[in-house]
Amino acid sequence: MGGIWEMNAVTLIKKGGPLMIPLILCSVFALGIIIEKIIYFSFIKTNVRQFKQSIFEDLKHNKIKEAVHLCDHSRSPVAKIMKAGIIKFGAPRDEIKESMEDASLFQIPKLESRLGALATISQISPLIGLLGTVTGMVTSFHTIQVRAASLNPVTPGDLAGGIGEALLTTVAGLAVAIPTFVAYNYFVNRVNHFTLEMERGATELVNFMTQITETTV
Repeated sequence: MGGIWEMNAVTLIKKGGPLMIPLILCSVFALGIIIEKIIYFSFIKTNVRQFKQSIFEDLKHNKIKEAVHLCDHSRSPVAKIMKAGIIKFGAPRDEIKESMEDASLFQIPKLESRLGALATISQISPLIGLLGTVTGMVTSFHTIQVRAASLNPVTPGDLAGGIGEALLTTVAGLAVAIPTFVAYNYFVNRVNHFTLEMERGATELVNFMTQITETTV
């Protein structure tokens, strides 16, 4: 009555055939990456608006060391970018921007790490499932050929194994791909959010420091 929902994991793997093994490996790798990215993004999350206000307040009172200290004790990638600009305080505008752009070359790859693997898993899992569908149907047709050659009638039970393998691998492939693809899009959105914060923070900082320098002069 319940179909596959009443089967345990071992039974499903056996009925799904050998291609269930790479699908299981894909699911394990995807889960590991998802957990790692969730922890990482939670670790670097911070109140950017409040952080920038503290930095600008220190710079306004010429407290450069205090501003750098704040950046050193923040986990946010925005802090790393702003630190690169702060240590260039008093330098020409282009030099400050170049320093922060160089810092972003190190921060953005950290944000995007392993997302390519997650995308690959979401793309190949349905293909592995489709391959299992094809091999399962080939098994069924081979059974028909063998039974026909021996002049024995083909029964539904003879075809059940191959068709079951075909359907189970398709289900498994989609079951891995769908949540992986959702997680990938979520993390891409988070990366874009952090990147936007970094760009905005860098622009505001360079404008603020330039204004202070011009006022002082």
